[in-house]
Amino acid sequence: MLWTRIILLSFLATVLILAIAREAGSAAVRDDNTDVKPKNAEKLKRIFMPESDASSFFKRRGKRSTKSRDEVNAEHRQRLAADERRREYYEEQRNEYENFVEEERDEQYERTREKTEQWREFHYDGLSPSYYYNRHYN
Repeated sequence: MLWTRIILLSFLATVLILAIAREAGSAAVRDDNTDVKPKNAEKLKRIFMPESDASSFFKRRGKRSTKSRDEVNAEHRQRLAADERRREYYEEQRNEYENFVEEERDEQYERTREKTEQWREFHYDGLSPSYYYNRHYN
């Protein structure tokens, strides 16, 4: 109940301030076109078109009518370009992942080799020749 009174009072105060303030009238936009320069007028003529042209622009092709060959070709080119970008993206991701996996395998192999080497050195009794001399392959 207290909150509703506070909100109501703040709303009434805001409305009163806006109604009394004289600066609120100065925010209106002027109707005269004295600030339109010839360069701006030319740009506006290129952007806006007469009403008759605008209505025919939307009536050229309805939703159910067939698309022109140019529209179909343009959409097809856009689709192909999007597919190519997607293919390149996934190929790049796959290459990065393969490089990452290869580096991880190499590191794992190196760690395993070092551990095996340390184990052999620790357990070597000095009687039999070392592992490298017993290898049958090179």
